Amino acid sequence: MSDAIHFYEPRDGHRLPHDPFNAIVGPRPIGWISSRNEAGSLNLAPYSFFNAFNYTPPIVGFASIGYKDTVRNIEQTGEFVWNLATRPLAEAMNLTCAAVPPEVSEFELAGLTPVASRVIAVPRVAESPVSFECRSTQIVQLQGVDGEKVPTWLVLGEVVAVHIAQNLLKNGVYDTAAAGHILRGGGAGDYFSIGPEQLFRMYRPS
Repeated sequence: MSDAIHFYEPRDGHRLPHDPFNAIVGPRPIGWISSRNEAGSLNLAPYSFFNAFNYTPPIVGFASIGYKDTVRNIEQTGEFVWNLATRPLAEAMNLTCAAVPPEVSEFELAGLTPVASRVIAVPRVAESPVSFECRSTQIVQLQGVDGEKVPTWLVLGEVVAVHIAQNLLKNGVYDTAAAGHILRGGGAGDYFSIGPEQLFRMYRPS
C-alpha cells in the first residue's frame, strides 16, 4: 500500500474538489420511497442513504437530509413503500428528484403508475419489479458526537409485505443480476448497475 495518504478531519473540510465520503461508502442501494399524506396526496422520492438493517423482522431504513415531504408523510400515516430502482427505470427515478410542492405527484411527473399495495394504504410503483410494503418503526433525528442535532432524519420500517416479479425467481432464488439494480455512487451524478459479470461466490467458513 502506498505511503501517500490524503488525510483530513471532516470538521476541517476535505480539501478536495468533491467530498469523497459518498463515493467511498458506495455504491449504495437507492431508497425509492413512495408515501402519502393524511389528505391522500402521493409522493415518490429517491434517497441515496438506504439499506437493510435486520433479518427477522426485516427492517429497512433511509436517511433524509432535511425534513422533507416523505418524512412528514410517514410521520402522519406510519407507512411507506420501498420500490426497486432498475436500469430501465433510471430516468424516471431521476425525475422524481424534482423539488415540487407537496400537492404535485412525482408519479405523474415521471409517468409512473401507482398501484395499490396489499397490506398498507400507500401505493407502490407498478413498473418496479420489487417492492417492500413497510410500516414505520422509528424516526430518529441524527446528532453529532457533540450531542447537537443535525437536520437529518433516519426512518426505519418493518417490511410487512414483499412483491417480486416471478421472472426474477430462478429455481426459487432471487436473481439480483437479472433485476438490473442501479446503485448510487459519489459525484454529482454517478450511478452503477449490477450485471452477471460482477457476481462471484464466497462461502463462510464452517
